[in-house]
Amino acid sequence: MITCFDIGGTTIKAATATGPDTVAPVGRVPTPRDDFDAFAAAIEDLIAEGGAPSGSPVSISVTGVVDPETGITTVANIPCIDGRDLAGDLGTRLGCQVLVANDADCFALAEAFAGAGRGHRVVFGAILGTGVGGGIVADGKLFRGGGGLSGEWGHGTAVATTVSVPPFEMPHLPCGCGLEGCVDTVGGARGIEKLHRHLHGIDLPSTAIIAAWENDEATAAQTVDLYVELVSRPLALAVNIIGPDIIPVGGGLGNAHALVARLDEAVRERILRNISRPLVVPAQLTVDAGLIGAAGLAFSEGFA
Repeated sequence: MITCFDIGGTTIKAATATGPDTVAPVGRVPTPRDDFDAFAAAIEDLIAEGGAPSGSPVSISVTGVVDPETGITTVANIPCIDGRDLAGDLGTRLGCQVLVANDADCFALAEAFAGAGRGHRVVFGAILGTGVGGGIVADGKLFRGGGGLSGEWGHGTAVATTVSVPPFEMPHLPCGCGLEGCVDTVGGARGIEKLHRHLHGIDLPSTAIIAAWENDEATAAQTVDLYVELVSRPLALAVNIIGPDIIPVGGGLGNAHALVARLDEAVRERILRNISRPLVVPAQLTVDAGLIGAAGLAFSEGFA
């Protein structure tokens, strides 16, 4: 048995796991953001509540980047663990093996073991949430890139400036990473809202834009046409580079199944591989994916 955690800026969720796809929720507590002792104590209390044997492994999904060489985590919204060797420091405190991976990687693991990626050899989990991210699982193992960065198709200048739908020319928008023209600027929920504002001068939440498109509203249809072209091109490039068998889509826009289906068609038209079945599909695990992914991390790496 292991104890797995899904740690965000507001909440720590815990579960016990006896397999990579079998988790039993334990509970949740507010995240102590500024006090590491309080943070570690919250972890200890949840382990005790779950009843895992003393010294059994702990596996964590966290909102941030984990450098696999140094163990240093970069977690801007939880200052007490930002810049810290979280696995090492917690392991010393708890007296057990601790594994840590970021939430996009754990999403990919969860889909690979228990979701849309089950039975597939290479799974590329794509996040279309507030922004754009991803993770790669190959042969049941998480691929950890240098510096803890892999599957990050949301960054780097990749968005087209010339498109086949009106207005035919698109400016590169600034990205929070410091670059311009990143997929992150147009691919997530905030991105589709920016596109709608750019085209029509109207501020609408992404959910309203998608709903209007599904009801054949003309302005929303133009926004979605532009969105699909801008996002499908870099996603097709990622497919050609990674070679995934399946791409589960998570995040808020992943819940818009018709939009995911449009992306799938556009991506399959642009890749080298000839594939007749859906490749880009909605994620199946919309609840507790972080916990299931943390469990998958521990079991896939032989720590449970």
